[in-house]
Amino acid sequence: MRHPEYQYLDLLETLLERGDRRIDRTGVGTLSIFGAMMRFDLSDNTFPVYTTKRVYWKTAVKEMLWFLTGETNIQSLLKNNVTIWTDWPLDKYRRMTGDEISQKEFEKRIVEDDAFAKAWGDLGPVYGKQWRRWLDADGREHDQIAGVIETLNNNPSSRRMLFHAWNVPELSGMALHPCHLVYQFHVGGLGRTEKPKLSMLCYVRSNDMGLGNPFNICQQAALLAMVAQQVDMDLGELVWVGGDVHLYLNHEDLAREQLARAPRPFPKLHLKRKPDSIDGYTIDDFEVTGYDPHPPITAPVAV
Repeated sequence: MRHPEYQYLDLLETLLERGDRRIDRTGVGTLSIFGAMMRFDLSDNTFPVYTTKRVYWKTAVKEMLWFLTGETNIQSLLKNNVTIWTDWPLDKYRRMTGDEISQKEFEKRIVEDDAFAKAWGDLGPVYGKQWRRWLDADGREHDQIAGVIETLNNNPSSRRMLFHAWNVPELSGMALHPCHLVYQFHVGGLGRTEKPKLSMLCYVRSNDMGLGNPFNICQQAALLAMVAQQVDMDLGELVWVGGDVHLYLNHEDLAREQLARAPRPFPKLHLKRKPDSIDGYTIDDFEVTGYDPHPPITAPVAV
């Protein structure tokens, strides 16, 4: 059986061979294709962390846990040694103040100075705000995650088990428009003697295949594992669907280096305990075994 990571490598190869060269929002430029799909079978607790370069899965899962809190300020992320969202508020701070502060010093001030963090560390109403505190026209907040879990428990054959972050009136206030946009759940095997299987599809309107996608895939698998545990279901498939699938021009060497490497077996994920709710997970609950990747490959982030 062909290793499932080849789905990702095939996309990298396609982008290099026939991606449409485009000028993008960041000014860096991309090679782009439109429309792609990957499927990962998680039924044996496979954790799809790519192996052709080291993926720092703990950082990715910490980001997912942060989304689930509903928070939008990078202070709590930085306190957990996650720096992947710093570029956007740092860029805004430099442009608005003229202070060419280093990233390290900026992050230090965010962590240590609550007033500075409040003024400069907020990303606007990004993912977590929309997932957990969607504000409607009447001023009421809606917890989309809680709604999905309630429906999975009470009406698992529903075709309406989804949440999303594309809140049109609030897009202009976001540091970055949502990329992983829609999450939809599907339950298979209802009425059989064994446990039903929970699958999840994630539609990503725009996906950076060099840096973003490796993070997204493993954190989406982690989310599926948490939700499945909460509703007492077995794991099914993670289905990833990409809209504008692209490779930044300054990531071409990264892609070629990965394509020269052969995938190794995916690791396994075990959740050490079952918290009372989806809000109760911490990074210490995730036990990943058998991860033996090739060395990391560094590449710049396009802001």
